Amino acid sequence: MYGTFSMANHKIIGIRDSGAGSYVLRMERCNLNFEPGQYIIAGLPHGIHRREYSVYSSSSDDFLEILIKEIDGGNVSSELRRLSAGDRVNIEGAFGYFRISVDDLSAPFLFIATGTGISPFHSFTRFYPDLDYRLIHGIRYIEERYDYADYDEDKIVSCVSREEGGSYHGRVTGWLEENSIPGDCMVYLCGNSGMVEEVYRILASRGFSADRIHAELYF
Repeated sequence: MYGTFSMANHKIIGIRDSGAGSYVLRMERCNLNFEPGQYIIAGLPHGIHRREYSVYSSSSDDFLEILIKEIDGGNVSSELRRLSAGDRVNIEGAFGYFRISVDDLSAPFLFIATGTGISPFHSFTRFYPDLDYRLIHGIRYIEERYDYADYDEDKIVSCVSREEGGSYHGRVTGWLEENSIPGDCMVYLCGNSGMVEEVYRILASRGFSADRIHAELYF
């Protein structure tokens, strides 16, 4: 049942670098129930610091993954990075309402993310392989294109702001202002609050109603 949550120590299966100081932490799932788009709270067993992370893996996977940006001096991201396979992570969850309704599965989707805000969309597209979507991903550098091979290359747009390369040179808001957006699509936003606020403004100017826009703020 997704209305309840659990707390358990999950054994680490492996850690892999994802570029730009980020990494994917893979753990045993331990029968954790979640829907794509939900988040968990992670920290060291008996530790005092904990952090929320959107689940990166699919609900159909037999493992649990989160994508983590290591922050200099970060109490959780640096602690978790120092762990190894066989160590344990305390997980609480799952939580959140950033999910796709089964009634909307036949609709076109516009996913907009910045940085590691791509995490719930990785979970969405793995669990719903037939989803009609376009993913706009705002990043600073090319190396932040996290696991792009997992997406249909015709459905993902990388907006790179600080160097040349990618699909578009600039921010996601610039791409939106220069491109048309189907009026019947469902829009999901995940990332920093500045991006979310600006995208809301752009969409409102084009007549999008609030009930077609869903947002998850990372910071």
